[in-house]
Amino acid sequence: MIERSPEPYNAEPEPGALIERFLTPQALFYVRSHGPVPNLPSNHRIQVSSVGDAKRSFSMDDLKVQFTTRSVTAVLQCAGNRRTAFQQVGKTSGDPWDVGAIGNAEWTGVRLADVLDAVGASDASNLFVAFTGADQVEVEGEEAAFGVSIAMAKARAPDVLIAWAMNGETLTPEHGAPLRLVVPGYAGVRSAKWLTRIEVRNTPSDAPIQARDYKLYPADMTGDTVDWSQGLTINAMPLNAAICSPNSGESIAAGKVRIQGYAVAYDRGISRVEISVNGGLNWMQATFADDPDVRWGWRRWSLEALLAKGLQHLVVRAFDEAGQGQPERPDTMWNHAGYLCAAWHHVYVLVE
Repeated sequence: MIERSPEPYNAEPEPGALIERFLTPQALFYVRSHGPVPNLPSNHRIQVSSVGDAKRSFSMDDLKVQFTTRSVTAVLQCAGNRRTAFQQVGKTSGDPWDVGAIGNAEWTGVRLADVLDAVGASDASNLFVAFTGADQVEVEGEEAAFGVSIAMAKARAPDVLIAWAMNGETLTPEHGAPLRLVVPGYAGVRSAKWLTRIEVRNTPSDAPIQARDYKLYPADMTGDTVDWSQGLTINAMPLNAAICSPNSGESIAAGKVRIQGYAVAYDRGISRVEISVNGGLNWMQATFADDPDVRWGWRRWSLEALLAKGLQHLVVRAFDEAGQGQPERPDTMWNHAGYLCAAWHHVYVLVE
């Protein structure tokens, strides 16, 4: 793991190790912490309430007994993944994530919708479901419990889980043990870890993380001039692709080289991945790995190409099922918080 911040601990795997398997091992799954990692007991209980007085609490054992267990394969990705590309354009806030603040796993738990039904929660589209974690976070000098929310329509989607396992293994503390939320297709910040409370509300969470962070701001706005009301809350994640092998700056032998990486489009799906070995002048179509094609998972891809000696410029771009592609340059997407870098990914290698 490559440590991006020691306290709170944030780390991502080496790019080559990231794509060795379709399911990212828990030990190689990126860690995004906003504060010290809580160490909760396995019998920890979540308080769940609907609008009004209806309240119940559930432990992990309660959930296993009272509800149907479900497994969903889904990518989780930090909204700041690939921030280093933005930082080459201009200074941003946040950790310098490369391409590894992402992972694909099979999550096991129960449907959030079933738990909401158990407390008599309405399914009205104008409601929100808020989640509180046990971790304490600081945003702009204000310290508070981690808190986020999603709209009721998303909360009731069948693949949104309260999870206790990852790839068949019990969650470890850094990944949210004993119980975390998994919201496929949304930025990883919405998949709250170390759940302590779930609350149906008439308004989104007013916790600092939800109200003043993880928002996309206009390009002319800086950290000094930020207007919270102008930020677009980041939920659904965009089409993206990255080269993981060879790694940028690596020295490799001349001849046939296997170029590998991932692409993700979530609900729409990936239709095509193209690779250029001459900086984007010409393109070749990559081949998808023989992995399950699942709604919320990634597509691993590869291409074998002949590389001559010298400094070579590799590029990847992907297209979704609607034929939509990625922006060509990161400067067209730059924002002061460094979120949602989905431009073509560039890698430079020295071929000897």
